[in-house]
Amino acid sequence: MSNNKPFGVEALPRVDVPGAPAGCRDRLVERARLQWHPADGGDPAVLAQEFLAAHGIAWHDLARPGTHDPTGVCGAALYLSAAAGALIAGGAPGAPSPVPALPDMVVVVYGHAPSPPARPAGGGWWLGDWRDSWTPREHENAVAAVRAAIGRGDVYQVNLVGHAAAPYAGDPLPALARLAALPGARYGGTLSGLGWAVGCASPETLIALEHGRLVTRPIKGTRPATPAGRRELLASAKERAEHVMIVDLERNDLARVARTGSVRVDELFAVRRWCDLWQAESTVSAAPADGLGLADLLRAVCPGGSVTGAPKLAALDRIAALEPVGRGAGMGALGWVGPDRLDLGLTIRTAAADAERLHLWAGGGITWGSDPAAEVAEAAAKAAPVRALLAAG
Repeated sequence: MSNNKPFGVEALPRVDVPGAPAGCRDRLVERARLQWHPADGGDPAVLAQEFLAAHGIAWHDLARPGTHDPTGVCGAALYLSAAAGALIAGGAPGAPSPVPALPDMVVVVYGHAPSPPARPAGGGWWLGDWRDSWTPREHENAVAAVRAAIGRGDVYQVNLVGHAAAPYAGDPLPALARLAALPGARYGGTLSGLGWAVGCASPETLIALEHGRLVTRPIKGTRPATPAGRRELLASAKERAEHVMIVDLERNDLARVARTGSVRVDELFAVRRWCDLWQAESTVSAAPADGLGLADLLRAVCPGGSVTGAPKLAALDRIAALEPVGRGAGMGALGWVGPDRLDLGLTIRTAAADAERLHLWAGGGITWGSDPAAEVAEAAAKAAPVRALLAAG
């Protein structure tokens, strides 16, 4: 739209990238940037590791982290789309993205500015009506197709994701930045470039390095945030089976890059709140194998098991066949990689902007016990708080 503000790498001076060190955010300044599309060729995981190393963030051995330099390079934002994750894993990348201006991999290296830059004042904001890329009936039919595939033994579980878009006028960055205020947004933050921006309110850890261990926190299982909803979630055999299946998948993913015998489930099916929903979350951790580099870690965990299914490659084939629109910024990875820190969130509850529209993705895991109408309602419930906050003036 002609009255939309152009936005670029310096549109929000304060760095709001998920996982960025809290004590540094007010004085970070961009030093270098790498953006990648599949047409560029090469392996995005390897390119990201090499680019980071060239700028002083060497992650050739995650068992031996570096140190944070308060006067030099602080760290980098790292974004990978779901399609990039699928390519890294050797799976089907799915339908084309509805946000072609958004790269499939972005690495932005930040240093420290001597003083906090001023934040620009926001302008007017208008958001039009959302239009879904599939109807409720089409969504239900896709759920039925997954159940049929499960019945044939092709897959055990598949995560189906829908897309919606809405026209806007004004500057999208303040609206996207508001998503970080949603309750439970562990990975709340933004990343932007010329002609695109991403805002995240994700509660889910894709992969982090904490106290010398690799940690992932898959979320699977949702109910309304009421006392009755919590009881239903805890008592649901279907939700628990779906959840444990993904925990097993994540254990297997980490075992590929972990020290032998070090994988463990630290917490299983803990019920936590995100906005108006209860969600079941587990914690799986492992000690990184000696010599494990960032590229191999990304290859093992991307795309996230909780947004693909099991087996992962077979689930990606089903996703590519059934979802009419690509996942764009949704179901990928976004977070921080510093010399001494790795913390990437899974981009659920995530929106993106191009020059004309906002885009949003939401879905859920489908098992043999899934009810098509209930799955459509669950996806709508996940999208509702994000839509409401984006519409706020």
